[in-house]
Amino acid sequence: MQSRWSDADARKAVECWGASVGEDLALRVYTSRLLGSDPALVLHGGGNTSLKGVRETVLGEPAPALFVKASGHDLASIEPDGLPALDLAYLLRLRAVAKLSDAAMVNELRTHLFDHRAATPSIEALVHAWIPARFVDHTHADRILALTNQVGGGARVREALRDGVIVLPYLKAGFALAQAAAAAFEAQPAARAMVLLKHGVITWGATARESYERMIEVVSEAERFIAAHTTTPLRAAVETSLDAARGRVPRVAPILRGLLAQPSGDADRPFRRLIVRPLVERAVLDFVDSERGRALSQTSTLTSDHLIRTKALPAWVDDPAWDDAAKLHEQLAAAVDGYARDYDAYFERNRTSLPVGVERADPNPRVVLLPGLGALCAGEDVRAAGVAADITRQTLAVKAQIAAMGAYDGLPERDLFEMEYTTLQQAKLRPPTLRLAREVALVTGAAGAIGSGIVRGLLREGCHVAATDLAGERLDSLVAELHAEFGERATAVALDVADPDSVAAGFAQVCARFGGVDLVVINAGLAHVATLDELELEAFRRLERVNVEGTLLLLKEAARSFAAQRTGGDVVLVSTKNVFAPGAGFGAYSATKAASHQLARIASLELAAQGVRVNMVAPDAVFSDGARKSGLWQEVGPGRMKARGLDEKGLEEFYQNRNLLKARITADHVANAVLFFATRATPTTGATLPVDGGLPDATPR
Repeated sequence: MQSRWSDADARKAVECWGASVGEDLALRVYTSRLLGSDPALVLHGGGNTSLKGVRETVLGEPAPALFVKASGHDLASIEPDGLPALDLAYLLRLRAVAKLSDAAMVNELRTHLFDHRAATPSIEALVHAWIPARFVDHTHADRILALTNQVGGGARVREALRDGVIVLPYLKAGFALAQAAAAAFEAQPAARAMVLLKHGVITWGATARESYERMIEVVSEAERFIAAHTTTPLRAAVETSLDAARGRVPRVAPILRGLLAQPSGDADRPFRRLIVRPLVERAVLDFVDSERGRALSQTSTLTSDHLIRTKALPAWVDDPAWDDAAKLHEQLAAAVDGYARDYDAYFERNRTSLPVGVERADPNPRVVLLPGLGALCAGEDVRAAGVAADITRQTLAVKAQIAAMGAYDGLPERDLFEMEYTTLQQAKLRPPTLRLAREVALVTGAAGAIGSGIVRGLLREGCHVAATDLAGERLDSLVAELHAEFGERATAVALDVADPDSVAAGFAQVCARFGGVDLVVINAGLAHVATLDELELEAFRRLERVNVEGTLLLLKEAARSFAAQRTGGDVVLVSTKNVFAPGAGFGAYSATKAASHQLARIASLELAAQGVRVNMVAPDAVFSDGARKSGLWQEVGPGRMKARGLDEKGLEEFYQNRNLLKARITADHVANAVLFFATRATPTTGATLPVDGGLPDATPR
């Protein structure tokens, strides 16, 4: 491990933040980011850093202050406000207190912030306060954990790191750990680092650079020791190719996602779903394919900080029946049910330690290991599932290192439970509140005006959305815009609705990314202007392939996907007012969209027993979504403008003025109609919702 300190980058940090918060805090932020950007040191909100400085009071008097990372903030992206300032003089006086509960400690921290609006400081704030060095760093470095989580871990640490390192037995993060760390430091004031068994490592220094580089130095020593003492590495009994493993994900992920869904008690939205992400990598495959993989996996997490993301243990599926879908479902169901029973028993054994006001977690696993595939990791949204995947990657890698040089020794169950249900740890979990936060949608024709409006509408409600369209710049530019605003919840999938293989591959790609599909919005369509006597058969067939066959293919694939998940689903077809009020010279479009509409009505009959609702929205003319023009109106508009002697603005006004409400119909209006069905505001299926401002001739009847 090498120091990544850069004088140039350090100067930039001071230039960025120094004027507002001072040079020391600016450099504290800089080195915090260096630590946080290295997954071998910390992952997703783990670890913490601090600085002892000065804060001026409203009286203009300087007061000693501790700037410490706030709970739940991520070191990789931390800003100065992620290190709230506390009254250090008061924190030092707390050394005289014999005992303090977590709730009482949090109260003392919050009531002694210099700014009451600041985020809650780390549960380890007092550790930082009572180690007297100006800069203190704490990480969960995987090389350190590879030493501490062995039988005889303390001796291993002393052998690897030699002089000047304090070794503390495991204590739950909080007041007791702060007391022990302070006492140990006072007994060895010349020490350069402190290792917390089954937890992590602390370093300190007079400057941000000194503390950071001491962390790198200590972890590097552990790394060299591990390399020198690795004797029996894990080896796969049967090597699975990465292509074979990845090819299995779309088959198994929807099954698992359905099994992990929890009953909600809401008849309209009966399940609380999770997002499932695969972890298919060479090292992970070799771990699950090894003879020792199962036994080693069924040992507790490396550090209690990971519990809220992955639970203490993963589930395991022996010898998955990859070529037998029914048997594979049985195996996964047995694994999830068995895990839930074990978790229920674990909770009951330890429930006397449950803090007041903390709710128990659902009993299902967050990580499932499968020989021949790797891992499937679940969370309430794609970020949470990704965090579980990153922790799983690190956990398996460190356990493999330990197996190569010794025997794993994890935390006892009681310690695991107490940390899993610690109030501050639970506070890090922020359940998504948006209506569609746990859902996955596939939208066709997403690069057009209506499609892009629907995609944005779904994303604003928290949905995970696969925007699908023909490959090309329009789709690429759309998803680039979406990523900037909505991050990982938006993904692009190139899909031709008229090609059965492309449709199947598109669904597989979405299942591999998010675990399944809950909502399918059939929006892709083509238009053509010609009277019946001039309509060429091939032109009609071109529309028929997209508008009719495309609808059929999407309905078929959606039905298969919903059947695998067994948690219901929704289909919304973007129909048209032309189904009810066709236009002269528009026969190919009107007829093929009417056929598409009828297929959706039939699907509402056939899929209802599975808990699947199929509905239609019927918009009138939508010309654009911002700068994104409608493909249909680029096809149809010129002829209609010419026929009426209007320019583009005039044509839009013509369509606005022909409806009863004189409303301009937008892509957002269509998105709102889709959301009405997607959020299941009413128990409705087989219905058509007009989005046209009121066109009497087009009223569904």
